Amino acid sequence: MFARSFNATARTAAKQIRRYATGAPKSSSNAALIGGVAAAASVGGYFYLNQADAKAVTNAVKEKADLSTAKKTFTGGDQGFVSLKLESSELVNHNTKKLRFSLGDDDAVSGLSVASALITKYKGPEMEKPVIRPYTPTSDEDTRGYLEFIIKKYPDGPMSTHLHDLSPGQRLDIKGPIPKYPWAENKHEHIALIAGGTGITPMWQLIRGIFSNPKDKTKVTLVFGNIAEEDILLKHELAELENEYPQRFRAFYVLDNPPENWQQGKGYVTKELLNTVLPKPDGDKTKAFVCGPPGLYKAVSGAKKSPQDQGELTGYLKELGWGKEQVYKF
Repeated sequence: MFARSFNATARTAAKQIRRYATGAPKSSSNAALIGGVAAAASVGGYFYLNQADAKAVTNAVKEKADLSTAKKTFTGGDQGFVSLKLESSELVNHNTKKLRFSLGDDDAVSGLSVASALITKYKGPEMEKPVIRPYTPTSDEDTRGYLEFIIKKYPDGPMSTHLHDLSPGQRLDIKGPIPKYPWAENKHEHIALIAGGTGITPMWQLIRGIFSNPKDKTKVTLVFGNIAEEDILLKHELAELENEYPQRFRAFYVLDNPPENWQQGKGYVTKELLNTVLPKPDGDKTKAFVCGPPGLYKAVSGAKKSPQDQGELTGYLKELGWGKEQVYKF
């Protein structure tokens, strides 16, 4: 009875406190919503009391083929761009597509690790220089024969526009992998992922890597914000994981322009919210990851200077006691 009561309280509170920032916080307060989560946490801890069922992921891992002999499409180093053929282009929402590219060999894998990305290149007929953009695939690293991207089209984005205009059979130049944060099982006890828009893709790579490994017991808290409900990418996949691992994975959503019946977060993230839902900074036991639009970086962590320079830590995370070495900016 106690567990059921707590779970109901936590679920109700979780639905109400999901908020996000793309800039400075609005003046409206969410003290009641934050208080609801704090009350639920005080009853029995941050995560639900019921046990996660690891059987499914264990079986999935057992079914994975031995990748030690698989051909790696992308090997990094001096390897040049590889031309991959588009297999399919699927509309996800009003401005986002899922693109599947063939690796050219049904037994080949991408060669990516967690966490890493790929670089795409395109030069239009009237362009003086090619456009180069990094993207993180949303397909598993051990997927054979193809890789997938989820790409949002931006009005003034030459690469995203080109990718949306591609038809099956056309090709794209891709290079990598580009190493990001080197993940190892149980590297941290609890990680905080703060994402906006397509900034969810490197977070999804981390999440996949953790929950596909039965030896990895890392807890994950995700704060994910978008403009409208239809912009929430990978929502179904995230919900499945949250249901399967309620002790280890929590996702908090927020919308800038929520629909009338929206029961979750509205507006911008605040320092008070992060202080409530994120793990407390605790040396190497915790790590925070940030990825999203410039306003998100400005409010939460400060921007990175370059791919090699994380820049100084500023914003809410610094104010909450996180150190520069405890935050990674994708």
